[in-house]
Amino acid sequence: MNTEYLESFAKVVECRSLAEAARRLHLTSGAVAARIRILESELAATLVRRSGQTITPTEAGMRIYDRAKELIQSARDLQAIASSGAPEGELQLGAFPSALTTHVPVLLEGFCARHPDLSIYIAYDASAELCRRVHMGQLDAAVVIEPTFAIHKNCNLHTLQEEPLIVIAPAHMAGRDAHDLLLHEPFIRYDRLAHSGQLVDRYLKDNALVPRQRVEVDSLLTIVSLVERGVGVSLVPDSFSIWYKADGLVKIPLPERTPIRRIGMIWGRHSPRLSVVQALVEHASQAL
Repeated sequence: MNTEYLESFAKVVECRSLAEAARRLHLTSGAVAARIRILESELAATLVRRSGQTITPTEAGMRIYDRAKELIQSARDLQAIASSGAPEGELQLGAFPSALTTHVPVLLEGFCARHPDLSIYIAYDASAELCRRVHMGQLDAAVVIEPTFAIHKNCNLHTLQEEPLIVIAPAHMAGRDAHDLLLHEPFIRYDRLAHSGQLVDRYLKDNALVPRQRVEVDSLLTIVSLVERGVGVSLVPDSFSIWYKADGLVKIPLPERTPIRRIGMIWGRHSPRLSVVQALVEHASQAL
């Protein structure tokens, strides 16, 4: 049985969408659909059910899903062991989207140098989903925005960074009052459905600030780019994810106490690669 077909099936179940699964697998929707049809033929069972644009697993699909994930990981481990000789196999690491271009490269730069034979697979998703995947054993560890809910008892969570809110504005607005900017300049809002956006919303409400909203988006890097281009100002976590340009934008501290966004690493206590994960957590504490 082709494990790539199992991976396509598992991704469709996770995404609940053929198009999104295809995008993440860098395939066409037709190719993913064909793989699932072949898998269904091999197993003599219908694995997914389509309802409009949404796809849900059938009872048979749910029965094989966890086992399919185990087989996929076992195949990856075998490939890692064969190619590098590393007995622990492939490390499964998750990251929230903006961390892919900021935290992960800095984290792995030194870690890979210390572990030259280690193979690493990187997945990205929303932080809450990454926590669930670590709990379920689908990932060994993940860099996440720390959740507001309690993590499962089979997981550990270590805080790496604490990020208060700040105002970011185009460079020519340096020296202006933070609240004045929020009240009188076009405002680029962090999506209120996102955890970071909820922190922003709380600060605005606590200080009776009603900005002139122009854009709302769930992407810190997009917000930074819009501010650099003079579209407006924003209120965001003072994050490692923001690479400040000397002539691009300025960050202006707030006059009142702000909510804190915390970035951490979560890992499973019973991961088969626990020693490697613990080394990664220790390295992350120093690198970040």
